[in-house]
Amino acid sequence: MAAKARVNLNRIRMLLLDVDGVLTDGGLLIHPDGSESKWFNVYDGHRIRMWQRAGLLCGLLSGRQSEATARRAEQLQISLVLQGCGEKLPAFEQMLAEMRLEADEVAYVGDDLMDLPILRRVGFAVAVANAPEEVRRHADYVTLRDGGKGAVAEVIEYLLRITGRWEELLKQYQV
Repeated sequence: MAAKARVNLNRIRMLLLDVDGVLTDGGLLIHPDGSESKWFNVYDGHRIRMWQRAGLLCGLLSGRQSEATARRAEQLQISLVLQGCGEKLPAFEQMLAEMRLEADEVAYVGDDLMDLPILRRVGFAVAVANAPEEVRRHADYVTLRDGGKGAVAEVIEYLLRITGRWEELLKQYQV
């Protein structure tokens, strides 16, 4: 799906991602000791690293606190990780102030109703394909892929191509 005309994608400096249902399929495997496992998509991780190599910022914003999320963020060298945010909008506003960003410089990928306040506020609002209709209706872009199934990779490729950064990043893979 193409972005709505109101969006200036060249202003996007940060990609902010929900975790459960966006970077994962939303499933949780709870082990007998209380620890949990999540399934992260390797293509999403690689595109996040490409996004960072383009000089752009990436952050995670999750309503849940999870060691698995912290570990994945560490693997991907994502230093901005906000977890356990019962209300995401105040955490988002605080992040904007600390990072000295305007809301229209942020692309946000969400999947559920608690993401709506941020989706309504950012410069580029993205819903994953399997998000509820109420969420998809407020998105500038709806992915073809479900959360945890490469939706983040799709968004990053879209943004990098539209803003003319994709071809330069591909040069490192040419022989």
